[in-house]
Amino acid sequence: MPFVPAALGDFSVILAYLFGIILIYFIGRMFLMPIRLVFRLIYNGLVGGAMLWILNYVGAYFGFAVPLNMATALIAGFLGLPGVALIVLYKVFA
Repeated sequence: MPFVPAALGDFSVILAYLFGIILIYFIGRMFLMPIRLVFRLIYNGLVGGAMLWILNYVGAYFGFAVPLNMATALIAGFLGLPGVALIVLYKVFA
């Protein structure tokens, strides 16, 4: 068995730990990206739904209402506030 100085043995252990930490970091980043996308879609959906509800609540005084169905919910959910503006523009001009 060849002689390995203690400093070289410790260095290889340190390199193994560093490699493991870097590997865990990259694996964590791979799993974290889809979670951020899901949270962003949930946030946009809540903001879009709240804006549709407020729009219908205020619009009731002016005789303006946007139907709450699957299409309007998806548009408001994916696009958020710009999606609600798009729905209003479609309702006004169509």
